[in-house]
Amino acid sequence: MKAALGWRDVLTATREILRRHPRHLLLAALVVGLLTGPRAPLALAVTAVAAVALVGRPLPAVAALAVLLAGAVIADARLAALDRTALRPLLGRDVEARVTLLEHPRLRMFGTRVAAARLASGPGAGERVVLRAPARVSWPADPAPGMALRVRGRLAPLRAFDAHERRRNAHAVLRTELIFATGGRRAGLLGALDRVRARTERALTSGIPPPQGALARGMVLGQDAALTTDVREDFRTTGLAHLVAASGANVLLLATLVLALGAAIGLGLSGRLLLALALVALYVPLAGGGPSIQRAGIMGAAGLVAALAGRPASRWYALLLAAALTLILSPRAAEDPGWQLSFAAVVALLALVPSLSARLRRGGLPRGLAEATAVTAAATIGTAPLIALHFERLSLVSLPVNVLAAPAVATVMWLGTIAGAVGQIAPGLAAPFTAVMAMALGYLTWLADRAAMLPFAELAVASPGPLTLLALYGGIALAVVAWRRRPRPEFTPGPGRVRRPVAFAVIAMLGIATLLATARPAEPPRDLTVSFLDIGQGDATLIQHGRATVLVDAGPPGTRLVAQLRAAGVRRIDVLVLTHDALDHTGAAAELLSAIPVALVLDGEEGGADRLTARHPVRRVASDAGQVLRAGPIELRVLWPRRVPRAPPGAEPNDRATVLHVRDGDFDLLLTADAESNVTATLDLPAIEAMKVAHHGSDDPGLAGLLTRLRPHVAVISVGARNTYGHPTPATLAALRGVPVVRRTDRDETVRLRIRDGRMGVVTGR
Repeated sequence: MKAALGWRDVLTATREILRRHPRHLLLAALVVGLLTGPRAPLALAVTAVAAVALVGRPLPAVAALAVLLAGAVIADARLAALDRTALRPLLGRDVEARVTLLEHPRLRMFGTRVAAARLASGPGAGERVVLRAPARVSWPADPAPGMALRVRGRLAPLRAFDAHERRRNAHAVLRTELIFATGGRRAGLLGALDRVRARTERALTSGIPPPQGALARGMVLGQDAALTTDVREDFRTTGLAHLVAASGANVLLLATLVLALGAAIGLGLSGRLLLALALVALYVPLAGGGPSIQRAGIMGAAGLVAALAGRPASRWYALLLAAALTLILSPRAAEDPGWQLSFAAVVALLALVPSLSARLRRGGLPRGLAEATAVTAAATIGTAPLIALHFERLSLVSLPVNVLAAPAVATVMWLGTIAGAVGQIAPGLAAPFTAVMAMALGYLTWLADRAAMLPFAELAVASPGPLTLLALYGGIALAVVAWRRRPRPEFTPGPGRVRRPVAFAVIAMLGIATLLATARPAEPPRDLTVSFLDIGQGDATLIQHGRATVLVDAGPPGTRLVAQLRAAGVRRIDVLVLTHDALDHTGAAAELLSAIPVALVLDGEEGGADRLTARHPVRRVASDAGQVLRAGPIELRVLWPRRVPRAPPGAEPNDRATVLHVRDGDFDLLLTADAESNVTATLDLPAIEAMKVAHHGSDDPGLAGLLTRLRPHVAVISVGARNTYGHPTPATLAALRGVPVVRRTDRDETVRLRIRDGRMGVVTGR
């Protein structure tokens, strides 16, 4: 009965709105048409039934159907124009072309860097492509949007994993082999904006540590490419990821600053609104002008108009107009999870914030805290089902963390905007603003790091699926209607009494603050522990005994290596061993050296660590057979390679990889990196309890003989799930059948050996 009443309430209220505001119906029909595109016939039938049921009159229903059909035609025409390309005949061919970089390159797995660019010459001039350069390809210094490049490589079609690039209207992938800087930059208005953006970046990052500078660029300009993997993951886990993306919330914060300044100088409401909208129009191209920032600008402008509109109907009209504009610009935008989350968040804000904020204020919360809580709660409710659908994760700390972050977020956005503005004239004048901003950025990093440590910070959930998603949003809508229809009793506290909502809020915030303040990094294990870390297709072996810490290899770039080390209680590394020059063993070394102090690097890269130690001063020793290094009770004996002045030309890097015998008390471990039995069979090997299988379990004809000789109790394969190499191979797995315990990181995740009182235990999982 209650559910039926709720649906009748929704239907009655919707009919009343549409009768009073028929333009809402027409604009909603246009949005539906833009969403459906080629699926217009089905949408027409559904909309015909819905329109008649909602409006109850045939003429508005027919008009809505006509507008829907027009929207579908517009979507089809727009998609045809966006998909038109002259590159199709060139796919699979080698090309050389001039391009204009559209964004900062992003680091992907195995050192590959990816960036969007626009072709400036030849067939397809003016079209958007994706530059994908492997680690061996050098980029010019400080590649930035607007830089003119000459590239050589092979054009390839977009693959399934490039779906997000297709939504950004890219037409092909250019797998580059050479990249040259021409020394030129794009001209005109966009070139002027590039120069303004560059000065803003310098102003935001000058005089503050690089981690804070990277976060400032992410929050103010939506440039999150320089963020470390761990900061990015902490922000995602705690529900703060929207801060380092181009979001409508950031646009609204900037607009709020302009509104406040306009009010201070006596501008009227219309003047302040026009000034704020002008700032949004400038901010969109300044932050790169990509689809996400376009969406953020339009959604932010809609939110701005909605916030200043006196009538609720005008707010909903602004939202529908924003949806229509983003879909006209790119009909595929609705396929983007970011667009869906933005739209759901704004809907939730319009539906919940006014009444929720009012109730919290009537309950005794101060205005600022009430509004921050209402905004965060509404956005959390509105986006949670979509986050579960797309990412199968829910942050359980998002609400309190966003409330605690709100003052710092506003501080960063406002001071960052001022710093960027004064930096256009005199960069030195930005220093006072960035100095204060750095404290707010440090607080946000600390908050995300501490909150992500909490054991209940994030919950893994099953994807609800589209139908369940609709049911969830239907249930939320009914709950909102029922909640808003409840009577609103006034609570008047007696003399000397503290209002219960205020007391509850204070106690809750104190409890959360205590949790965060007392959250501590994990302590290192007291007993000897060897962890074969799950870092994908690569190697990273952590050896700990009390405070003594050794890390052998750092795995590929783009993994959560630093987070895993901190979770294991690592605060300092005594010895970092880089076994050989391969990205799946050393790719994350630069990030590691930036995040955790390292006393010594044992370099097996034939001098390759010079690249790292030049930027991160640390003592370096070249590995050589016969060396013995110690870290507390842990002894490392280098068995291979024998150092020569220079490796012969064409030498296989795997055959020169550092092979280690690790000893702690009566426990012996063999770490072979990628050196297979053609190397290890010739060495004087000790009796061992455990070993890492060489080269991720690749084919090794001599492995069976080596195992017969060593007789390990445990063998671990460090290998990535669904890797393209077929590791571990069937022959290797067959050879390992005689080993009592075999574990592999692709199935067992991180594998830990714990040695206490001469006994070894094997633990798997994160």
